[in-house]
Amino acid sequence: MRLSDFNYSLPEELISQEALPDRAASRLLYLSRNSAKLQDLMFRSLPELLRSDDLVVFNNTRVFPARLYGRRGGVRAQPVSPHNPASKDFLQGQVEVLLTRQVSAQPNEWECLVRPGRKIGVGEHLFFGDGGELQAEVIARGSFGERRIRFAPASDFMGLVENLGHVPLPPYITRADRPADRERYQTVYARERGSVAAPTAGLHFTPEILGRLRERGIETTEITLHVGLGTFQPVREEVVERHKLHKEHFSISEQAAASINAALESHRRIVAIGTTSVRTLEHAARESGRVQAGSGEADIFIYPGFQFRVVGALLTNFHLPQSTLLMLVSAFAGREFVLNAYRHAVEEKYRFYSYGDCMFVE
Repeated sequence: MRLSDFNYSLPEELISQEALPDRAASRLLYLSRNSAKLQDLMFRSLPELLRSDDLVVFNNTRVFPARLYGRRGGVRAQPVSPHNPASKDFLQGQVEVLLTRQVSAQPNEWECLVRPGRKIGVGEHLFFGDGGELQAEVIARGSFGERRIRFAPASDFMGLVENLGHVPLPPYITRADRPADRERYQTVYARERGSVAAPTAGLHFTPEILGRLRERGIETTEITLHVGLGTFQPVREEVVERHKLHKEHFSISEQAAASINAALESHRRIVAIGTTSVRTLEHAARESGRVQAGSGEADIFIYPGFQFRVVGALLTNFHLPQSTLLMLVSAFAGREFVLNAYRHAVEEKYRFYSYGDCMFVE
């Protein structure tokens, strides 16, 4: 399977730069796999699209302000200030670090992406905050340019990150983050801190919509996958099957596993909210066909030909061309059907990507 098989054309003006004031006001493109038909709806229609005996699974991860702006040690730096995420222009000595995954607590080591990447080598010291409240050393370089950094001991490390960090809006949002993004680039049910990108399908839910699910008697449960480099890393192999995903931490409680397995055993449909929920569920069930409780590192790569053992319906946003997320949706609904749906969405001027509209596939 070729990477070019998952390409499509998107006018730049359809990439949403702002979230709607009303989370639930997004459009929803309904895809029926049985009839191969498309229907233009609004997200508020979702509760009525669900069956009364569905089990809806949410990813309750919480985004933290993982983008840090700082300065390199030994270089006279200009005052540190947030940059446009799409800009490649840095003042002398400035550096941007995007924390993607904590790999060790003691010592405190993180996998991260850095800019300007070519200039930051192993052994470099980095300082964050006007007084250098956070300090780190680059200790290793990864295969695709990522770095491993070790932070000096700090009495309240995550508190400092929350104070100094910026919301890690994706690079196709070409404005700097704002204070409002701390709430808006977060699901209303976010609980477990650890993601560097929002599980964006969940951004459309409001307390009102969740209340309508309860009114219909629709059961829900929560799992956790902390979104990291594995979700948004580009595919660099032209042959799709050669691509390897980075690992991302997940956790499934005993209660959630019991609810999911009970639904499977009674042939009820599992509805995954977002591709991260899909990956977590299918990773946890790939040995036995039943979801195993526990925590670990998920690296499952889902592309056409994959046999789904848990998920029966999917709510998802629109994804980048040639991305692993588009491949996952294509595996679930069929590549041609999905690409046809994307062409329709472009023609109908849907809003794309993180702050954009969504699709429901059943």
